[in-house]
Amino acid sequence: MSSLDQLTNPASIAIVGASDNPTRIGGRPLHYMLTKGYKGDIYAVNPKSETVQGLKAYKTISDIPGQLDFVLIAIPAPAVVGAVREAIAKGARTILIFSSGFAEADAAGIAAQQEILTMARAAGVRILGPNCLGAISPRSHFYPTFTSTIEKGEPLAGHLGIASQSGAYGSHIFLICQQRGLGISNFITTGNESDLHVGELIGMLAEDDNTHAIAAYVESIKDGPAFIESLEMARAARKPVFVMKVGRSSAGAAAASSHTASLAGEDVVYDAVLRQHGAIRVNSTEEMIDLAYAARPRIYPAGKRVGLVTVSGGAGILMADAASDCGLDVAEMPEEAQAELKAVLPFASPRNPVDVTAQLFNNLSLVPQFTTAMLDRGNYDGMIGFWTSVGGAPTLAKPLMDGLKQSMEGRKDTLFIQSVVAPPEIIAQYEAEGFPCFEDPTRAVEALAGLMQAGAGFAAGRPATPAPLDLPALPDHDLSELEAKELMAAAGLAVDVDRLVTTPGDAAEAVAALGRKAVLKIVSPDIAHKTEAGGVKLNVSAEDAPAAFTAIMESAKAYDPKARLDGVLIAPMAGEGVDCILGARIDPVFGPVVLFGLGGIFTEVLKDVAFRAAPFDEATAREMIDELKGRDLLFGARGQAPCDIDALATQISLFSRAAAGWADQIDSMEINPIRALPEGCQALDALILRKTKEESHD
Repeated sequence: MSSLDQLTNPASIAIVGASDNPTRIGGRPLHYMLTKGYKGDIYAVNPKSETVQGLKAYKTISDIPGQLDFVLIAIPAPAVVGAVREAIAKGARTILIFSSGFAEADAAGIAAQQEILTMARAAGVRILGPNCLGAISPRSHFYPTFTSTIEKGEPLAGHLGIASQSGAYGSHIFLICQQRGLGISNFITTGNESDLHVGELIGMLAEDDNTHAIAAYVESIKDGPAFIESLEMARAARKPVFVMKVGRSSAGAAAASSHTASLAGEDVVYDAVLRQHGAIRVNSTEEMIDLAYAARPRIYPAGKRVGLVTVSGGAGILMADAASDCGLDVAEMPEEAQAELKAVLPFASPRNPVDVTAQLFNNLSLVPQFTTAMLDRGNYDGMIGFWTSVGGAPTLAKPLMDGLKQSMEGRKDTLFIQSVVAPPEIIAQYEAEGFPCFEDPTRAVEALAGLMQAGAGFAAGRPATPAPLDLPALPDHDLSELEAKELMAAAGLAVDVDRLVTTPGDAAEAVAALGRKAVLKIVSPDIAHKTEAGGVKLNVSAEDAPAAFTAIMESAKAYDPKARLDGVLIAPMAGEGVDCILGARIDPVFGPVVLFGLGGIFTEVLKDVAFRAAPFDEATAREMIDELKGRDLLFGARGQAPCDIDALATQISLFSRAAAGWADQIDSMEINPIRALPEGCQALDALILRKTKEESHD
């Protein structure tokens, strides 16, 4: 990984295609740096001019005396390859390419972009772009960009790092931050990402002392492992990463032939990876900037207990509803504490939300009394106060602020967000005391919830990554259920290897040998979904087995006359439990990804499933179980016996390690259902779909 300083604070820059017109793409970065205090050496390259914006113009990069650190290229695409070659020869360490017409355009553009990358990597030079809007670094006054947002005023230096694949939308985020008074450490766009990509920039920002939080706009990730590593670097540095991942597609799922592949579309995989590695996914620019703003005190509560104090009962209800929607715990104050507050103000509502009522106007000492009681007795991880215009009234703002400061003495690690309507100068006073402010109390709740998610991620730390299982190679043909079960059983999964029969008489004999009723299932490498083919019979006795065998074979032939039919599997009926689905697919970016969920309608209709990148340990498996909306079914809902959660978590983790072990050979694999029992688990069906020959050779 290169140094962020190399990208954002070079000692010299040459602008190839520098324009004398400060409004043109080639003129803007030169104008910005000349007028806004960049201290390094600036060289203008323009073969048609003697001077550019008051600087001597050089015909070529080679004509510039000495060595260059940074070269910005803003010329038509056909001339870019030659300019890159000159920049490398001149010793440049970083090359930023504004020019478009490369991989985003056509085959010739793809070839030219690859030629640039090949030259750069051979020389150890880093490339930003092509088709890139550039970067903004306020501390070094380095502005190699053509965005017009800089015309709005001097960029504010601060501690938010912005990495964006989109130049235009990234500059939109940057501008809103500036208007919100939220300064940045660095703003960097990546364009086509021929070399430097947004994942690597997150890692660079994580190592930057001036960056305390990171905002990333992402369309797609090219290097999944590198992206994950950068997220973990940020987590280790306690720097939250707020990711706006756009493009909620499920490309490729329509052609999948397993439940797992059809459920595990691109978006849910990104969602799972972000959650697994401590990032906070946002759905709007407003949410991203709210979180970045609320993160300025650098306080990240690890719990979910929230205390709400208000001058309005209605606002308290609104905030409590919002907190519930965000999964926060609006825990009641202890009864003794409620009684004490009632003694102070008999008509107050001291439960939580705690309503100090309009009596605040007559007695501002209620603020420190009530908030201190909440902080001392409520054991809340974070607090929100709703003061509306009271907090901004000239006669009330300072004493209210003093009361809040008093209650927060000795609590530097507690986040207390305020919801007030006040002029900017009063809001600035609250912020100076460490109180983030929102007009909308719902946004205050959502911001606190996001920071609590970040805090929980910091507290949890990097998840353990057990080694993939060392497994034998798969057979070079489509696998039947019997073969899939044998392979999974050999991997240590809770799979009973069943008996394959090929005649009605053998079916009767096999069921009789079990000593109890059985399940009969068609075995065919060409029939993935047996129930749809009429290939499954339940609760079959020995005397009914011949007829069931015959019916299954006839149904399978009718379903697919060309299907290869190996026979029928005989398996014992499983005990009472909860059916779940366990599946894995190979994601093109992140590799093996595991799905776990409840079976039946929960999978097919409700899609109540959890995902994680594999391999992972039992603690992560338990997180997946806890994420399910229907999790109570596994823990003994409605008087049913609870399932063996330890055994289930072990199976999920082991399955993830098997998927990782076969990652280069499979397209997907599945146990559907795996039945969670009061003691142990039992896999009732198994499916392994190999990669096609075309995929294997990619």
